[in-house]
This record gives sequence, structure tokens and C-alpha cells, in this order.
Amino acid sequence: MCTAATYATKDHYFGRNLDLEYSYKETVTVTPRNFVFNFRRAGKMEKHYAMIGMAYVADNYPLYYDAINEKGVGMAGLNFPSNADYKEEVEGKDNIAPFEFIPWVLSQCANISEVKALLERINIAKINFSEMLPASPLHWIIADKEASITVESVKDGLKVYDNPVGILTNNPTFDIHMFNLNNYMAMSIEQPVNNFSSKLNLDTYSRGMGALGLPGDLSSASRFVKATFTKMNSLSGDSESESISQFFHILESVYQQRGCVHMGGDKYEITIYTSCCNMDKGIYYYTTYENSQITGVDMNKENLDSTELVNYDLIKGQQINMQN
Repeated sequence: MCTAATYATKDHYFGRNLDLEYSYKETVTVTPRNFVFNFRRAGKMEKHYAMIGMAYVADNYPLYYDAINEKGVGMAGLNFPSNADYKEEVEGKDNIAPFEFIPWVLSQCANISEVKALLERINIAKINFSEMLPASPLHWIIADKEASITVESVKDGLKVYDNPVGILTNNPTFDIHMFNLNNYMAMSIEQPVNNFSSKLNLDTYSRGMGALGLPGDLSSASRFVKATFTKMNSLSGDSESESISQFFHILESVYQQRGCVHMGGDKYEITIYTSCCNMDKGIYYYTTYENSQITGVDMNKENLDSTELVNYDLIKGQQINMQN
């Protein structure tokens, strides 16, 4: 499963955990402005905003898991099994395949207002990339420097929710995630007072007891609550180092460790990678399960007027700095 987040200090950040039991050999991929997108039903787009993100490149097409564009809009697709419902093609609509949705939005939108206008005419259509790569059941978080939204194509149609917490996980639907936060309104960063009974002399015997009852399991509903509490109460300095370090710590609060989620046989779900994108500067940072050192790729150091994709293999081996 997965968790995505936004964060702001002096700059604005967007990223996610990708939690799966396998990898598609994804790479950090820069799509320059003149790379030609041939959308299955929406025609050819020869010029567009440049973008950087994590993608599996198949037949020279970037299948983005998450990405930001040069204007500071970020987008990520997260697993949404059973709830995702893609539609038959509709005449008069922009029929966009699920695998095209991220590049379709990031190629032409400079802010959330433009995203919402684009979504008014979109139909997320039941179109596979190939026979070997069927459409994944997804929902999406989209953010700019000021706001974020969640987009879900479900049986009742396309739902677009304002996302005031800037967090997304997996099932259930986003409206239920937000309602579930009501159950945790008593959580606090402060030490609790005794409301249990005035007749008992109860002791705050440990720090952190204001958050006693905060979920710690790895389910998507619990990760939504835990990541939201952590992000909404998170404090950081304004430097790039402090900001990205804090962002990674937010997502570390909902990491999946190998051995804790058994998927059958010898397969276990893990946090394959964590990303953190500086939306203002166009830098994509990441860590992997085996490599906790932060690695960065700056899209502005590439030729953004090129026609060719730029791919960087992930550095997966652990990087240890010995001090003696």
C-alpha cells in the first residue's frame, strides 16, 4: 500500500512512500518539454511543462508513480483496490487512461485551479497500457504550493475532494478517511489531564501520553490517521536540509518493515522507496528500503528543452559513512 504527503516550510514539498512486495525497476525520470506524449484517445502533445518523478519506463513511455512539474504541481497515484472504477469512453469528454492521468495533468496545469478546470471535462477510461500491464486501481493526490485535492473514480462517478490535511493512503474512500479523524480529536502533543475520574489519583508516568491511542498498525486507515497527526503537528526549520529531513521523518512514521505484512509465500510488503520533491526548486529526493542516505536529482540541471527522457537508476545499496 502507500502513503503520500505534502509539507511546507520556506519551500513546499510533496512525496510518498511506495509500499509493495515487488519492484518494476523504477527510475527517477525527467520528461523534458518537447518529449512527445501520444495519448491513446486525446491525441498528441508535443510541447508541455517538464516534469520529474519516479516512473517505470515501458516502450519509452514514463509510467509515473509520482511526479512534480516545473510549475510546482505534484501528483501521486496510490493503490485503491475494489473502490476504483474506470469508465467506458464518453463522447465529448477527455478520455484519459489511468496510466496517462499524471502526465496529462502535469503537462498542462500550473496550479490547482487549472487542475480543477481540467477535471471538469475528464473521463478516466478503462484503457490498459498493454496486455501485460493492465490498469492499476488507483486514486490520486494532487497538490500545488497552496492546496491539495484527492481524485477518485468510483462507481458513482468522478469525485474531487479538497484535501485540507495533505495526506493520502489507500482504502477506504477519502471522505471516510476524513470522517474517521473525528474519532481522534482527543489526541494531543501535550501531556493529558485526568478526566477519567476525580476520585482516582492517576499518573502521567511517561512522556507522549497525550497521543495514547494513536494508531500504530500498518493498515491504510491507521496510516492516514498517524501520518496526519505527525504532519499536522510537525515542526521544522526553513533550511533545505532541515525541511527534507523532517519530511522523511513524517513518512518514516508509517514505514512498512519487511516481515510485518505477509503477502503469501516468501513475499512481504515493504516501503520500496520514499520520495520528497521540492516543488519550488524541481528537486526529487529519495531513499530506498536498503539505502537510508538521501539521494537527489535536480531537473533543472538537465536539458528541459530536449525530446528524450532522462533516467536515473535508484541507488539501492546502503551508504555508510565510517568515522574511524
